[in-house]
Amino acid sequence: MATIAANPPVRLARPALAGVVLAGLLALSVLLNLRFGAVPISTADMLDALGLRALGLGEGDAGNVMVLREIRLPRLLSALAVGATLALAGAALQALFRNPLAEPGLLGVSTGAAMGAAVWFVFGAALLAPLVAIAWLQPFLLPGLAFLGALLAILAVLSLGRRGGPGATVLMLLVGIGVNAIGAAVIGLATFMGTDTEMRALSIWLLGSFAQVEWPVLGPALLLMALAAFGLMRTARLLDLLALGEAEARHLGIDTDRLRRRLGLLTAVAVGAAVSISGIIGFVGLVVPHMVRLAVGPAHRALMPLAALGGALALSAADLVGRLIALPAEVPVGIVTALVGAPLFIAMLLKNARGLS
Repeated sequence: MATIAANPPVRLARPALAGVVLAGLLALSVLLNLRFGAVPISTADMLDALGLRALGLGEGDAGNVMVLREIRLPRLLSALAVGATLALAGAALQALFRNPLAEPGLLGVSTGAAMGAAVWFVFGAALLAPLVAIAWLQPFLLPGLAFLGALLAILAVLSLGRRGGPGATVLMLLVGIGVNAIGAAVIGLATFMGTDTEMRALSIWLLGSFAQVEWPVLGPALLLMALAAFGLMRTARLLDLLALGEAEARHLGIDTDRLRRRLGLLTAVAVGAAVSISGIIGFVGLVVPHMVRLAVGPAHRALMPLAALGGALALSAADLVGRLIALPAEVPVGIVTALVGAPLFIAMLLKNARGLS
């Protein structure tokens, strides 16, 4: 009995400890992102930019304060929000498909969102001229088209994958490959038909970058990501029940079809909004939930908030590295995450292969 009584506190302590560690590292990452870059920023500049001059550390340099407020703060908020959103979406999709290799990129959701955004970059002014003329609606058009592309992708994966019966998971992953190919073809067509300026902007955006983020575009995307993240967090208990198996979840009163549609819609909103401001950033939604699961276990009530913290930390750190390693130029954050995430993905594949052999 003593052993049984001693185990629960240990299990509860692991997520709490992981949360403290991730929160501390995230705070450090935020500080470093604000402080370092092509322009060095002092503590006084940072406090001034954040409206904390009253703390008595002096008035910051006007130019540096402008850099912080108009460039680094929206960029940092974008990295934190996109990282957390992609990690949450990855955790939800891995639970939905009961496969640790499922993530928005592999299932075509990211490419679908990028397809919608590519249509906006090249054809948006002509196709949506009446909407473009409405000033207050303009910031919502890019996230809206990205959301539609992501929604089409996840609907295709869910609807076609259901025909696989017992092999539905494998079929869904294969459909995701097909959706990726279609999305890549549409993006290639948009690139081919665009002007040199449009083609360059689209090419840089597809590599994944926060360099062009501005407050007017960030606001609507943050709102959509926040709503989607809140919805995904609320599915944690249902995902724990779904992990028992679809038949078992139904016996426990879970409408699995409704849950699948709900997760599909929330994932489309989350990924669409994220991709609309950052472009395609791979491996965050794959690697971060997997590593958090290894650290704290599969219970989604702990996994999902910790995955959000881990995703925010991973992407803010990757963006900082991309800005610093090639000064005065910068490496797109999507390249950094691919260079780090791809080897980890290969290691995960090899580990799964050994487990099946």
